[in-house]
Amino acid sequence: MDGDEKMLELNQVRKEYRDVLQTITAVAVDHLMIQTGEQIALVGPSGSGKTTLLHLISGLLTPTAGEIKFNDIVLSSMPETWRDTWRAKAVGYVFQKLNLLSSLTVLDNLLVAMSFANVIPKKDQRQWAIQLLDQVGVSDKLGKFPHQLSMGEQQRVAAARAVINKPSLILADEPTASLDQDNGLLVLDMLRQFAKESGSTLVVSTHDRQIINQFERICSLRKQPEEVIGSATSNRLA
Repeated sequence: MDGDEKMLELNQVRKEYRDVLQTITAVAVDHLMIQTGEQIALVGPSGSGKTTLLHLISGLLTPTAGEIKFNDIVLSSMPETWRDTWRAKAVGYVFQKLNLLSSLTVLDNLLVAMSFANVIPKKDQRQWAIQLLDQVGVSDKLGKFPHQLSMGEQQRVAAARAVINKPSLILADEPTASLDQDNGLLVLDMLRQFAKESGSTLVVSTHDRQIINQFERICSLRKQPEEVIGSATSNRLA
C-alpha cells in the first residue's frame, strides 16, 4: 500500500448527546487525517472523549455532524448493516472492556471473528489463530474460557483477536491498562509490528506516558470551556 495514500479523514466531526436541559458535546474534531500505515497515539485524560472518537472512527457510532471518510468511502453516511460488514473486514478493535465472548474458548473467540469476516481461508484459520496466540504468550490457553484467564491474559487474547483478520485499520482503546509493564510492552509491540508488516494503520488511545513515548505522532484531546447552557463541556482534538 502506498504510504502517501489518504486513508482516514475526519472533517468537522461532532458527537453530541441531548436531553431537555442541555446538549453535551462528547467529542469534536475540526480536521484529522491519518495516512495509510501511520501509527499514532491518541491521548487525553479520562473522560476526554478518546473512546467516543474511536467508536466514531470504527463506525460503532455515527457523528451528530460532520464527515468521516475511509479511503474515500463516506462511513458516516453508510447504512448500519454496511458499516458492520466493513468493520468486520477492515477494522481490528481492542476494546477497553475487551468484549471477549464468555461462552467460547480462547481459540473459538478468534475462530468466530474469522468466520464472521470471511477474510482468512478456512483451511488456514486454526493455524493462524494459534500463531497469533503464541505471539502474545497464551498459546497454552487455547481451550480455556475467558473467566479462567487473568485480566492480562484476556487483554492479550483481545489483542490477537483484533489483528486476526489482517485489518487495514487497528484501533486499540487503552490496550495496556490491565497489564504490567512487561506484558504491556509485549502487546503494544505485537500490535505495532503487525501494523508495520501489513501496512495497517494503528491508532492507540492511552494516558500511559511509557506508551505515548513509543509514537512519533501524538494527537491530544482536551476539554474545552462550557459551550452550552448547563454543565456540558466539549472535548476537542488539539
